[in-house]
Amino acid sequence: MPPFMRKLTRTVLAMIAVGATATASAQAPFPSKPITIVVPFAPGGGNDILARLIAPKMSQQLGQPVIIENKPGAGGNLGADYVAHAAPDGYTLVIASSQVTMNPYLGMKVPFNIERDFEPVGRIGSVPLVLVSNMTQPYRTLKEFVDYTRANPGKVSYSSPGPGTPQHLAGEVFAKLNHTELLHVPYRGTGPSIADLMGNQVQVSFATFASVIQYVRAGKLRALGIAGQQRTQLMPELPAFSEAGLKGYEAELWYSLLAPAKTPRPVVDRINAAMMAALKSPDLADQFTKQGFEVKGSTPDELKTYITRELARWQRVITENNIKVAM
Repeated sequence: MPPFMRKLTRTVLAMIAVGATATASAQAPFPSKPITIVVPFAPGGGNDILARLIAPKMSQQLGQPVIIENKPGAGGNLGADYVAHAAPDGYTLVIASSQVTMNPYLGMKVPFNIERDFEPVGRIGSVPLVLVSNMTQPYRTLKEFVDYTRANPGKVSYSSPGPGTPQHLAGEVFAKLNHTELLHVPYRGTGPSIADLMGNQVQVSFATFASVIQYVRAGKLRALGIAGQQRTQLMPELPAFSEAGLKGYEAELWYSLLAPAKTPRPVVDRINAAMMAALKSPDLADQFTKQGFEVKGSTPDELKTYITRELARWQRVITENNIKVAM
């Protein structure tokens, strides 16, 4: 074979090899590297606790590390927006809670559209909100708190993880339904919010059950009631807000996994399958209960329908109560 032919043959073979490698890489099964779950709040809150519970189990199912990265700010919008602009390949997800269906109607600047900019992966679970107070406060029951705030409008302050969060909204709705005023003190995350509550810088907080149950059990905070219409099996002795005359009050938080829009459906389904398998683990269910969560898994399509319904519900609640958040 002439030298130029040998050179041409080597070049062609090299090109074929490169092409084959590229094709094999493009067709590599998902996942082939670590996955990041973004928590859009500071460590210590419900999103963070739940993410750190489920990540190890999902890692076992996926065969790759599942890393937690906290990106707090703007009532959860900062971290969510980061994921909305991430590559739609399934390697960057966000654990989103109820605030994503509330923020669009609160007068806040929301840099993304929850239905347009994300692919639903699945619902993970829920947690009731519980009204807790500093141990030095004079009200020891939900009824006493309701009566106190009516008699002392504007004299009770409550903390939240930030403006526009479900915990903030829970306080605003309570004040409207109870015909009184509460002073909202926002923080950058649940951890500092609860720390200042225990330090008596604020008097009460509408907090996720998961984020305060350890302090209630240790006698460092006083639980007054469940922010909803029904008592919870997690602490059945606590009265629901409906029992104090606040009919129609409902503020349960739910949590879900979302991926950037245009993430391929096979990738979404793979992540959902890993998530559902993790949720069916008996020891994980036990951890959920101990931390104050209820397991509530779903398919991507079920989560999509649920988000649409929640958007309509919170638009009605926020509009009827004329609630706005200055950001």
